[in-house]
Amino acid sequence: MGVVVIRFHLDGKSGLSPYQQLVRQVRHALRLGLLLEGDQLPKVKDVVADLAINPNTVLKAYRELEHDGLVAARPGVGTFVTGTLSGAPLTALAPLRQDLRRWLAKARRAGLDEEGIEALFTTTFRAASKEDIA
Repeated sequence: MGVVVIRFHLDGKSGLSPYQQLVRQVRHALRLGLLLEGDQLPKVKDVVADLAINPNTVLKAYRELEHDGLVAARPGVGTFVTGTLSGAPLTALAPLRQDLRRWLAKARRAGLDEEGIEALFTTTFRAASKEDIA
């Protein structure tokens, strides 16, 4: 049996519904190698208690992930990761994360708050994507 290795959080300012936020957090964790095949997602009742959300919201997120072939529910046991999302090799992530942390510290020193950092990153990322850089 797997060990629960992810803890969900909700951001009311994200523009995403709670179920979409849960799906995105699992997909991000899979892409970054934080969740691996065999790992267990938190039980629905635990997510409901932690986040004070409707059980149907959690079930909807888990069903979408199951439909995508990323998790499988085992009745009476829990929901387990069955697939992965390929991305950069995990060895490449540590130096990138370190660079990003330095950049974030620099942005904070420049006076940007969380929303400003997100806006700068998002607009720069989109512009770079249009130029085929990202």
